[in-house]
Amino acid sequence: MWLPLVVGVDGSVPSLLALDWAVREVARLALPLKVVHATRQDDSRDSDVTNPFGQGAGRHVVDDAEERAHLHTRDVKVTTEVVHEGPVTALLDAACNASALVTGARGRGELKDLLLGSVSLAVAARAQCPVVVVRDRDGPTADRFQQIMIGIPDATSSSALHAVMAWHRPARASISRAVALPRHDDQDGSQARAEALTRSAGEFPSVDVHRIVVEGSARDVLLEQSETMDLLVVGAQRRSNRVGLHLGRVNHALLHYAACPVAVVPQWH
Repeated sequence: MWLPLVVGVDGSVPSLLALDWAVREVARLALPLKVVHATRQDDSRDSDVTNPFGQGAGRHVVDDAEERAHLHTRDVKVTTEVVHEGPVTALLDAACNASALVTGARGRGELKDLLLGSVSLAVAARAQCPVVVVRDRDGPTADRFQQIMIGIPDATSSSALHAVMAWHRPARASISRAVALPRHDDQDGSQARAEALTRSAGEFPSVDVHRIVVEGSARDVLLEQSETMDLLVVGAQRRSNRVGLHLGRVNHALLHYAACPVAVVPQWH
């Protein structure tokens, strides 16, 4: 049995855009969709006299989300849940039984000028499953480029996968090049990454894979490349004996500034 794709909603525009993105994905991958709304308010004490079922605001949020999902396609299997917890706790718990978790960049309670809300940041940094943070910028709809990018550290569709490795030339190497001295670059790491990519690509022969090596900082290279991608995929190391956010500076910047949705895939150590 396939685990559902979980999307967190709170009725805000960013969360509804995340819902739309999630619906397209489950329709494409034939996965069930689970809609989760977190509220500390007890719906049983928040009855609405105009509602014969006495449902509170939380149930209205998930019911509206389910209706919106079915407007996209009637074939999607949707379940809903109202959790009486804080949003970070609720979504992290939901991530334990999810194929992936989808959130908007900001929630209802976040300041309008924030590029990324505290809930999205905390969930992306701590969830046990991959987390996709959907941007709420104006612009064309998703899938406009038919391209997905995976950022390699240190440097059933026609979609293309772009594997981008950013690298910095050490200061000594730059000087050696200028004066035409011999260089002794260490290729072991690059070779291992290339072999890993080749193995993964072999499992999906229908995916057109492009390998791109760009000199520059990972942050700048990936942000620039995100302008023409539908999704940016990055890894994040998780250590069970370490507290705090497990993201790294590059991923933190990408979540704030990337022009496309960002998927953070945890790697446990």
